[in-house]
Amino acid sequence: MNISQLAKAINVSTDTVRYYEKQGILEAPARQENGYRAYTAAHVQALRFVRGAQALGFSLAEIRVILPQVARGQFGRGDIEQQLQAKMAQIDAHIRQLQTLKKELKATFASLTCAPDQPVSTAQSTATDSGSGAGAARARKSFTKPAAKSPAR
Repeated sequence: MNISQLAKAINVSTDTVRYYEKQGILEAPARQENGYRAYTAAHVQALRFVRGAQALGFSLAEIRVILPQVARGQFGRGDIEQQLQAKMAQIDAHIRQLQTLKKELKATFASLTCAPDQPVSTAQSTATDSGSGAGAARARKSFTKPAAKSPAR
């Protein structure tokens, strides 16, 4: 099958297929005499696996590590369980970060002291840093003169 037939069978664009090849996710197919790519059923299966893994939240970098083992038949149930548990742990950690960020947003909202129709100055804004990563953008309570801007390059 050619690239457009493969793309249609998996419901992706031909650019996506080419990108996966370029990234080493999908093995480059043999070429026909006319130079066209000749994809096989193995390409279809590999592409379905990639799309399914992406739907479960796996990155292409993670898939790139797993795929050769799957292709060689060396990826068993225990390996699958381990990968799924690791992905769930990542998701749980992300959920905790988002919950912390939501608490920070609520606390910041509750601490607003200016009138709703007035602009806020950095001297008025006070958000605590609870470790969600949002604290990097918070303003300090004791506002000092801003640092001089470096010239644009």
